[in-house]
Parts: sequence; C-alpha cells; structure tokens
Amino acid sequence: MISITEKTLQDLQFPTVLETISDGCNTDIGKEKALQIKPFRNKEELMQSLMQTSEYVSSFQNNNAIPNHGFDAITHEIKFLAIEDSFLEVGSFRKIANLSATTNVLLNFLKKFDDYYPNLNARASRVELTKDIITAIDAIVDKYGEIKDNASPALAGIRQNMNLVRGKVNQSFGLALTQYNGLGYLDDIKESFVQNRRVLAVLAMYRRKVKGSILGSSKTGSIAYIEPEATLKYSRELANLEYEEKEEITRILKNLSNVIRPYLPLLIEYQEFLSDIDVVAGKAKYANRINGILPAITEERRLFFREAYHPILYLNNKQKKEVTHPQTIELKQENRIIVISGPNAGGKTISLKTVGLLQLMLQSGILIPVHERSETFLFDRILTDIGDNQSIENHLSTYSYRLKNMNYFLKKCNNKTMFLIDEFGTGSDPELGGALAEIFLEEFYHREAFGIITTHYSNLKILANELPYATNANMMFDEKSLEPMYKLALGQAGSSFTFEVAQKNGIPFGLINRAKKKIEVGKVRFDKTIATLQKERSKLEKTSLNLKEEETRAREESKKMENINTKIQQKLESYQELYDSNQKIIYIGQKIDDIAEKYFNNKNKKELIGEFLKIVEIENSKRKKATPKEVKAKVEKQKEIIAEVQVKVEEIRKEKKEKKLKPVIEKPKPILKVGDRVRMLDGRSIGSIDIIEKNKATVNYGIFTSKVSLDELELVEAVKK
Repeated sequence: MISITEKTLQDLQFPTVLETISDGCNTDIGKEKALQIKPFRNKEELMQSLMQTSEYVSSFQNNNAIPNHGFDAITHEIKFLAIEDSFLEVGSFRKIANLSATTNVLLNFLKKFDDYYPNLNARASRVELTKDIITAIDAIVDKYGEIKDNASPALAGIRQNMNLVRGKVNQSFGLALTQYNGLGYLDDIKESFVQNRRVLAVLAMYRRKVKGSILGSSKTGSIAYIEPEATLKYSRELANLEYEEKEEITRILKNLSNVIRPYLPLLIEYQEFLSDIDVVAGKAKYANRINGILPAITEERRLFFREAYHPILYLNNKQKKEVTHPQTIELKQENRIIVISGPNAGGKTISLKTVGLLQLMLQSGILIPVHERSETFLFDRILTDIGDNQSIENHLSTYSYRLKNMNYFLKKCNNKTMFLIDEFGTGSDPELGGALAEIFLEEFYHREAFGIITTHYSNLKILANELPYATNANMMFDEKSLEPMYKLALGQAGSSFTFEVAQKNGIPFGLINRAKKKIEVGKVRFDKTIATLQKERSKLEKTSLNLKEEETRAREESKKMENINTKIQQKLESYQELYDSNQKIIYIGQKIDDIAEKYFNNKNKKELIGEFLKIVEIENSKRKKATPKEVKAKVEKQKEIIAEVQVKVEEIRKEKKEKKLKPVIEKPKPILKVGDRVRMLDGRSIGSIDIIEKNKATVNYGIFTSKVSLDELELVEAVKK
C-alpha cells in the first residue's frame, strides 16, 4: 500500500508541477482534477495512467491526432435533471448535445485507432456510445441553441401567425411614417425602438398632432417617441402571440427534459470521461515541454535515473535561456544509500530533490525527464526532511522538529522506503548531533531502505565509506575559480572548501590561519586531502569529457561522410548508366546516318538493308534475355533518374525566377475617425461614425444606428478637419 504524506508532497514541490499541468488542461473540471492528482495506490492503475499519457504524447508526432475533447461543463444541468419535474433552459440542451457529440466522436476515433491508443481505448470502452441523446435534442433545438419552428405543431402555428402580424405591424407603421414625414412632424432620425417596439421620432411641438401612444422621449425632451394608432392594435395581438409562444416553449422544454432525464447517469459518465482525457492531455503537454518519457518499471530493487532533470528548474531556466545540468543517480541493493557532501550552493539539495520529485511524479502517472535507458521500481513510502522545518505552531526548534521527524522515519522505514534528508544532523552540537545522525543512518542502512542525504559532517562521510552498501558522492567544483559545476560525482566524499571559499570571498589570510589553528589538525588535513582529491577528479573529468566529446563528434562526422559518400556513389552510378545509354543511342544514330548518306549517293537498297541488319545483329548479340518484370523495373528506374535530373534543373530555374520577382508592397489601411463616412465591406449602405470605442464603431445610417467592428468597415469619405 503506497503512503506518501502531504509534507513530502510540499517538500518536493509537487503542487508546483500540478499547477503547470492544470494550466495545460482545457476545461475547468480538468484543471480542478489535475490539481488533485495523488500517487497511485494500485500498480495496475498507475501503469494504465502512464501508458495513456505516453500514448497521448505519441499523438503529437503521428498523423492520427486525437480529436478535440473540450466541453462546456454541465454540472448545473446534472443537478437540475436530478430534481423531478424540473426542466432545463434551451441553452442547456445544446451543451448536453455538444457533450454527447464530442464523446461519441472520441469513442469512435479511439476504437478505430486501437492499435495506436490501446490504453486510451480501454478507458473509452467503459463508456456507452449512443446517438439517442443528440437525436432527441436536435429534433427540438437548432445548432444556434434556439427552439425550432417545427418542435411542435402548435408552435409552428403560433410562429406563423406571429410572422403575419409582424408584417401587418411593419405595413401600418410604414404608412404612418410616410404620412407624418410628409407633414414634417418627424425628426431627422424619423424612427427608433422603445421597449422593443418600433416608434416614430416626433418633434415635441407636433406630438399632439400624431395619433398614437407615447412610449417615451429623448433626454433633451425635443423628441417624443410615439407608436402610431394603426400599429398599436397589431402590437397587442403580437404580444398575446408571444405569450402563447413562451407557454408552448415551456411545455416543449418540460417534455424534452423528461426524455433526457433517464440518461442522467450516462451524462455524468460522459463528463467524467472527457475531463479524465483532458487531464491526460494536460500531462502529455507537460511531458512534451520537459521532454518527459516513461522509463522501465522493474520488480528488481533498482533506481537508475540517467541524465535526469529537475522539471521545475528546467522550465525556469528554459524561460531565462539558461543551461540546466542533468544528473545521473543510481540506487540498488548493493548501493542503497548515497551521502552527498560538498560546499553550499553546489547543487546538493537540487540533486536530492530531483530524485524524489521524479519518483513521486512517476508514481502519480506523470512522465519524467530522464534518458530512455533509465529504470526504477515503485516505493511504498517516500520520506523527506528538507529545508528549515522550525515549527512555530508547536513551539519546536529546528532540531527538535527534525528529531520528531526522525522518530517518524524510524517507525515507517523499511526495504520499500526511500528517504531523502537535507543537511542531515544539523541544528545541534556538531559532535553530539553528528553521533546521533550516524546512529540513524546505520539504522536506515540495516533496514535496507534506499536513501540520499546531504551533509557537511565528516563522521557521516567516513561511515558511508565504511558501510559496504553505501556510497559517498560530491558536487564537483572548479579547482581554480571554486565555482560549482553542478555535476554529481559518485564514489568520493566532497570537501566543504570552507577556508578556500572564505579566502575567495575576501576574508584576510591571517584570520583564516588563526581559524585553522582553532580546530583539530587531523580534521583540517582530512578536509584538505578530500579537497585535493576532488580537484584532481575535476581535472580528470574535464579531460575525459573532452575526449568523449571529440570521439563522439569524430564518429558522427565519419558516419555522416560515409553516408554522403554512399549516396554520391549511387547517384554517380545511376547518372553513368543514363549517360552510357544515351551515348549508345547517339552511336547507333551516327551509324544509321552514315548508311543513309551512302544510300543517298549510290541508291543501293541491298547494301542499305545489309548494313542495317548488320547493326541490328551486333546490338542484339549484346542484349540479355530479360523477363517482362525486369524490363519494367529497368524502365521505371530510368524514369526516376530522368525525373530526378529534371527536378534539379527545375529548382535552378525556379531560384533564378524568384530572384527576378520584386516584393509586393501592400497599401496601409486608413485609420477611421469619428465623422468619417463609411460602409460595410460586403454592404452598400453608407453611414457616418458617431462613436469609436476600443475596436468597435457606432455607425449612424439615418433611420437607425449599428455597432460594427472597425475591421469590417471601409472608408468612403474622410471627415474634413
């Protein structure tokens, strides 16, 4: 049973990884699910999750890209459908139909491409595919989320009558508009809309002369908005029909809700399925960013992360365009514990966190940035003690807190545990704290736990050297500049470079000598010996690295040249065959030309035929009997060679032609201003711009105004300044 505490997740910055994955999800439910990712308790479920993510990553490279699986959440609709006799609004049904259609497309796709996505299809096969939901909704609701006219016979009749009455409203209004405009009673804008009803814009002085109902006035009071008397009765009739339409739509929506209600469990399953796929997609996008892969998961007790990157550090450095140094770390039965030592700021903690975070990510179904030949097994527990854990709430000092943590480690630690401890033993007297830390380390060692610790304590370095299945390691430093190289070297303890770093930072040499006299001579000599060995190792590492790089480069260049040489040789042979064939035809042509000239002079047909037959016999004697298949293959090959030569010639001609062409300079689009006369790109009506707000303009066409995007307008006449 896998058990990883919240403290471990926080110590290893796992929530930061989840936030990045969440950002890659398309849906709100998917984003929320991504933030709730936890290590799997079941190996089978874990492997399915890892394989699903790996399959999704492969879809970025192959030609069978996984279709869109975005959707609008129907959580609100699910709650309402669960209430008996409730009914949904028309827009909700469109969301349900779209969710169902998206699911069906994805289910069919994964079934069709099961060879590419077997694990994703295994998840999809648990979901029922049905078109009944879409069919029921499409019969009532159109693609724009409106109730169709033919949703019921009653609605069709009501809407037909509404169209007739609207026609009468417009006709009667048109007559009134013409009449009162002719009398000069109307303002320049002539008409407007008030309470969604068409009204005349009557000058205030003539409002008593116009028969009708006053529905409002302008801000200044200069215009009265009047609905003509002739239009009024039709408007009332239309209002009654609109009420009837609303009642009929409510009845239709109630019926449709009752039809969809039995599918409620399936709709919940659809939303669950699509949001799961969204999380897989988020993990796949994250894997793509960090070059994550699925390493081998073994039953053997071995953790081998080759060229492993800390994903958070990698993405941060990538953004800053800085280099991230990979680490190679191996833990196995014969090398269970690594003790990393060396100066601060050398990368000890990052190396420790890299191993912990990558193992945690992998056990949570997330691909990790390691070399493809990496492998690991699954731990039941990952225990961490990283950073300053002073507990203000419990009034515990750093050391007290760490001792409490060690007690927890001792209770839980076994051969399926990985422990990660940063700055092991610090917080107390170096001698006493070091002795206790040594006992803890021995205990973890005897329980066969895997672990990595960082320390400055010499006694822990010595212990790691003495224990058969533990190893010292150090973070390498440049021997001249004392700058960190951020590279972990196994097999040797690291010097803290205490006095060397102090000297580099300007501490007077006399003070450093006095400090050296204050401590034991043996400890200084021990640290100095380690520092010397580390410097020598750095030199050897650099030389070895340079030689390896040169060797790899030379091998690659040799292979490249060999391939180029082979290709050139093949092309030369092909061109030579084509040349020989053409030369042979030219030679035969010359022979025939000589015979023809001879016949032209002596007119001796017998000699002509004899000479011609002689040439044919000579050429036939050179021919080899070939099968129709061989002849066809030879002709095809010759065609390919001729086509290749023609392509090369065409490329040269095209390059020459492109050089002659001059770039076309596009005329800049004029900037529109208030007062400009404009028209729509696909329209004829001309209006003037009243207001420009952001990227939209209010255009006045006289009898009405319209709000249009600036990109859809063209200038007819600019306003005069």
